[in-house]
Amino acid sequence: MTHKERVLRALKRQPVDQLASGDGLWGETHQKYLQQGKLKEGEDPTVHFDMSWRSGGWLNSLADLDFTDQLIEETPDTILKLNGNGAQLRWWKNKAGTPEHVAFAVTERPQWEDLIKPHLLKLDRRRIPFEGYRQQKQLAAQENRAFCWGGVAPFEQMHPVCGHENMLMGMALDPDWVTDMVLTFANQTLMHLDVLFAEEGLPDFVWFYEDMGFKDKPFMSPAMYEDLVAPGHKRLFDYAHAKGLPVMVHSCGFVEPLVPGLIRAGMDCLQAMEVKAGMDMPRLARQFGEQIAFCGNIDIRIIATNDRALIDAELDRKIRPVLERGGGYILHSDHSIPPDVEHDTLEYFFQHGRRITERMAARC
Repeated sequence: MTHKERVLRALKRQPVDQLASGDGLWGETHQKYLQQGKLKEGEDPTVHFDMSWRSGGWLNSLADLDFTDQLIEETPDTILKLNGNGAQLRWWKNKAGTPEHVAFAVTERPQWEDLIKPHLLKLDRRRIPFEGYRQQKQLAAQENRAFCWGGVAPFEQMHPVCGHENMLMGMALDPDWVTDMVLTFANQTLMHLDVLFAEEGLPDFVWFYEDMGFKDKPFMSPAMYEDLVAPGHKRLFDYAHAKGLPVMVHSCGFVEPLVPGLIRAGMDCLQAMEVKAGMDMPRLARQFGEQIAFCGNIDIRIIATNDRALIDAELDRKIRPVLERGGGYILHSDHSIPPDVEHDTLEYFFQHGRRITERMAARC
């Protein structure tokens, strides 16, 4: 089978000869492998580690594209900027990481309606990375890899505008405001995907990023998800399905209580399943394995021990129950690859992990 065939069969929960696989390197990890001579300058990690897909097309959801970031404060380690969402975010200068949310111009519905929403109602081709999408799509086709469009969905588009606290307070105190944000962002995404797909062709599947949980709990109740967020998800997922595209949803944090609603909205594959947040793929497979495929849940903390025996045990414990139930699985860590993971460990993880189907067959 080709990489593309493995990915698409896994998303449909069909048997494969070996697992499709992929992951993302932190910038610091990539730099470390370069310095060690494990990667060559300009070498593509997708080719180097023989990953199964490429992605492209991330839309720019910033409200005011004409706004020039304003520097507010700079220290030796951080930089505080005001951006086109009216958000003040403090970024690390020399390492990757989520920015600190300092302040937001939008805290309630009136500021949303005055400052943000008017920017999101019309097509703006500047939001679409045509060239990057085209290049990655062509490379994937040449290499027989799958190609996905990847980008954020409404939950990840709302909080950069108003912050998590204001957004979650809005869910409780002004749900109509949050519903308006969800549907406005969903419609904005579809408006721009229409243009991208019409001009550059369809991907093989779509991948929406929605970090909807923290440790042991989602950010919202299942009922609140289904009332406020799921209508936007359903609009997006229905659009993808109408074009024959499977839907993968990424969410960090503990989102198990939201999975039934995500399935009803049309999710085909759940990705990440962060172990330290409480997610456990064998448990999820028992509940949902006949409805969705899975990608991830291999504890990055175990991979980062660089202990191959521990990695083998983690792979076997997590993947075997899914495959034995006839489910679909794509090999991926539960996060992404930090610099603690040695190059040869990551190479082993991919090579050994994707052959688990062969080992299972040999035991039969």
